Amino acid sequence: MGMSETSWNPTVLWSRPESERAGTPLLVLFHGYLSNEQDLMGLAPLLPPEFTLASVRAPQALGPGFTWFPLMQEADFSVEKVAASVGDVWAWLDTVKGNHSSVTLLGFSMGMAVATSALRHRPAEVAAVVGLSGFAIPAGGHPFFDDEATAALRPPVFWGRGDADFVIAPDKVVFTHQWLDGHAEAIKVEYPGMQHNINQEEMEHVSAFLREHVLDKRKDKAATPTG
Repeated sequence: MGMSETSWNPTVLWSRPESERAGTPLLVLFHGYLSNEQDLMGLAPLLPPEFTLASVRAPQALGPGFTWFPLMQEADFSVEKVAASVGDVWAWLDTVKGNHSSVTLLGFSMGMAVATSALRHRPAEVAAVVGLSGFAIPAGGHPFFDDEATAALRPPVFWGRGDADFVIAPDKVVFTHQWLDGHAEAIKVEYPGMQHNINQEEMEHVSAFLREHVLDKRKDKAATPTG
């Protein structure tokens, strides 16, 4: 496995002290390019309070912040680097997820590429994904991405973006539409006039999505006798 036997010990900002996390649903936040773990914690008041939030700092320092891997248009980008970075994310998740009732992933911009890639590696272990102003990676058949298993499960994915967002290149947007159509139960919302950011209406949609696909499902499970 190489890098997945990780020595990476990420900087993580938690919304609750460790003593209050057991049994709560986990929502992992992945920030965008050149940002940091503080960035998405501002969303905390706009998200359902049942979740424990864990905002993770990307591994590579760059410019004013951090990155998960090189940008796709850069010469040193490779799907292998995405797989290594997301493999490390899973190695960390394995150390915390046993404490939680479910794992949901939320990413902004490049963080959406991380969240969807993590889903594609182990789709059965992720309750839902929220992608904000981001994209999915064209994996080119790389074995780290189990798109077959993902398509079989069709996990719930929310994808919100602004129609005035010119940061994410059109080909990435087209690929993400196609990938979601083939592999997920996707809710896609485009916000008129919104640029490369997040707005109040979008966060209301995200909260409703999380309630329906994660929190209510949990109640259903509790209410349904098995066997």
